[in-house]
Amino acid sequence: MSLEINFDGIIGPSHNYAALSLGNLASASNAGSVSRPRDAALQGLAKMRAAMGLGLVQGFFVPPDRPTTGWLRQLGFPGSDDEVCAAAARADPVVFAQAMSASSMWTANAATVSPAPDTSDGRCHLSIANLARMPHRSHEATATERQVRLMFGHPAFAVHPALPTFGDEGAANHMRLAASHDAPGVEVFVYGVEGGPFPARQSRRASEAVARRHGLDPARTLFVEQSPAAIAAGAFHNDVVAVANEAVVFMHELAFADPAGFAADLTRLLPEATIIAVPAVAVSLADAIESYLFNSQLVTLPAGGMALILPAEARANPRVAAYLDALVASNGPIRALQFVEVRESMRNGGGPACLRLRVVADPATVDPRFLLDAAKADRIERVVGEHWPEVIAPADLASPGLWHHCRQARAKLLVALDLSELG
Repeated sequence: MSLEINFDGIIGPSHNYAALSLGNLASASNAGSVSRPRDAALQGLAKMRAAMGLGLVQGFFVPPDRPTTGWLRQLGFPGSDDEVCAAAARADPVVFAQAMSASSMWTANAATVSPAPDTSDGRCHLSIANLARMPHRSHEATATERQVRLMFGHPAFAVHPALPTFGDEGAANHMRLAASHDAPGVEVFVYGVEGGPFPARQSRRASEAVARRHGLDPARTLFVEQSPAAIAAGAFHNDVVAVANEAVVFMHELAFADPAGFAADLTRLLPEATIIAVPAVAVSLADAIESYLFNSQLVTLPAGGMALILPAEARANPRVAAYLDALVASNGPIRALQFVEVRESMRNGGGPACLRLRVVADPATVDPRFLLDAAKADRIERVVGEHWPEVIAPADLASPGLWHHCRQARAKLLVALDLSELG
């Protein structure tokens, strides 16, 4: 039986605040701060436990190796791993910080996923995102593809490598709507147009290429322009201003360049669709981006009805909190709120929705090593508690001791999860 499975990224031991993501206001505002990798990973695991507590199926990605020495060698730094890192740290500290990035934890950017009911061959298709617009993420695709092919090696899946060109940032700019997860759906690709103060991360050409690869019906595929105002306000991905689940879209009224056109096209293709457009007079774009209201997980509960899994920051903002109280009291499709503490991720610009990739599939077709249960969560927490750095200050990034610490911590995790083949 096909279900929606959320695959969260385990936050890696090199989690730091180097402010590498242009247009991500939270990342920029915390530049140079001291990060807490151990707390970050434990917060992420607590969020996964909260989702399982709601009766949802939960999976995970393991962090890739850091520093990314292969990428640094491609940039001309020679020698052993430590020599490569030392040379890069001396010659170009920004590039070296990019090689230490733990941003792969935001698995909404790992791939774009089209479930089997939508595709021409009846398989679930996943296209690895190339993340070409941001150097610190552009070197993730190879490791992500290797892990995804292991997770989804069953014939029920088709895994595509990253596009060779055009900026593609995966599921963070993609929504799917359907009467139910296992019913044929409407896939919505959201792209940006260049010209604003921050780069548009998702290219329309990339979105069109992914749709072709996945064998989607053009008549049930929408390409929607993200609002330039939203990008300028700091909504670097669509999932900062809109989220969808089954037949419901929860969005800011300024999320799209042509919201009326989007609503008309969606309801024509899916008449049962419900669009909850939050007015700017109730929640401004600034409040939405500060609180990450829309970077929440909108999920269907096993007993029926929908819940929002929100960052604690949404409860702390009085205007957002007042809106949420009214939303739940309105007797609409969203009936429950679950607040989670992911402060370390939020300070780097990623909320609950950034941390997960949604895959509709039969759990029996997924490599079980990547599916979470309470015992496995305990095992991961023990490794994190014993081996993840407690803090990382900016000056620590150039320390060989930190590089060795990160490699050894990840190796311990792979052994604990029987995933040493990813070493």
